[in-house]
Amino acid sequence: MLVVGLVALGLILVGAIANRYIGQARATPEPRYSEKDHSGREDHDGHKHGEDKESGEHEPTDGETDHTSHDDHPGEKTVRLSDHQLKELGIDSAAASPGKLHVNLTLPGEIVVNADRMAHIVPRLSGVVREVLKNLKDYVQAGEVMAVIDSRELAEAKAKYLAALKRMELAESNFNRFESLWKKDTIAEKQFLEVKTAFSEAQIELQSAQHKLYAVGFSDEHLKQFPLHPNTSLTRYEIVAPFDGTVINKHITLGEMLKEDADAFVVADLGSVWVNLSVNQKDLPNVKEGQSVTISGGPGIPEARGEIAYVEPVVGEKTRTALARVVLPNPEGIWRPGLFVSVKVTVDSIEIPLMISKSAVQSIEGKTIVFVDTGKGFEARPLKLGRSNDAHVEVVSGLTSGERYAANGSFLFKAHLEKSKAAHSHDH
Repeated sequence: MLVVGLVALGLILVGAIANRYIGQARATPEPRYSEKDHSGREDHDGHKHGEDKESGEHEPTDGETDHTSHDDHPGEKTVRLSDHQLKELGIDSAAASPGKLHVNLTLPGEIVVNADRMAHIVPRLSGVVREVLKNLKDYVQAGEVMAVIDSRELAEAKAKYLAALKRMELAESNFNRFESLWKKDTIAEKQFLEVKTAFSEAQIELQSAQHKLYAVGFSDEHLKQFPLHPNTSLTRYEIVAPFDGTVINKHITLGEMLKEDADAFVVADLGSVWVNLSVNQKDLPNVKEGQSVTISGGPGIPEARGEIAYVEPVVGEKTRTALARVVLPNPEGIWRPGLFVSVKVTVDSIEIPLMISKSAVQSIEGKTIVFVDTGKGFEARPLKLGRSNDAHVEVVSGLTSGERYAANGSFLFKAHLEKSKAAHSHDH
């Protein structure tokens, strides 16, 4: 009821503004509204229209409205307003011209997270949560620490790596020394080969320890720093962000025992989102990858444009619909996952010899008209229309290319003419 009331109040205000200008039009020397009869006929007394009669009747002076009978002799209808009045009423003119008429198909859609830019962060090691540094809606940067756990498993892996590193260093030193002696024939070949085998086994053991640490997220740079860390840091494991994004889910609390496959955080880069469209079976032949779309999210959200990036090759057994997807840039975060949207898909484009804005078209006395800018005012002119979409309509006859017309606000002109006709009928 509140919305209906606000709409009604808005219409009353628009009508009040229009009536004020109509009043000004009748009070000024230059007529704002005129109805002329160009038939040149004479009345029954032999007087031509426009001449004074003996009865005292006369042509309307400037600022008056001609109240001759328009039912029997309809005349040219023109509404005149100054540039200032047109601007204040928000009435713009446009030129009729050729163009492309886009045939659109409207589909329901939903904004979802771009799965290509979303990560489920697991610790990869079991341990006790010691610090939680990030919460829901927090923005994180790649490599930033989100939480810290103490892991006995990590301590064992680090200890094995450090032990393997020491054994490899010793084996390498022995190998180099025995290789030098063997080349001088100081030792037997069998002894040298034993040392060489021990060196190879130490290398394999070290690589195995390294790969386990690689698997839980450590890099070569981290591994180089391990020998420099004190023993108390062997259990510390940091959960870090894989890329820049926003925390959209969190399942980690201080002090809990976290398993290695626990879904601790979900981070998503919301700089782009997916728009998932539901395409009915009957519409599938008209929906293809690469087609342009216009996405509407409702009041307060500006429309966005994109194109279809993917059409699902199968149809759902239960819904009998297929999924089509648009990848939509979202730098300002306007398009939030979970929003329902309406998407217009341009399925065809037709070259039209002449078209105008659909908002300009009005209906008066059963005739389709548009208000044409004649230079002296806006004239109500009948048209024959053809194909159309939500925004434009084809003109078959009644206008020529380049003629200007009231592209919006034409309902005010229509109201003015209907009010004048009603006043004329009341006077008679």
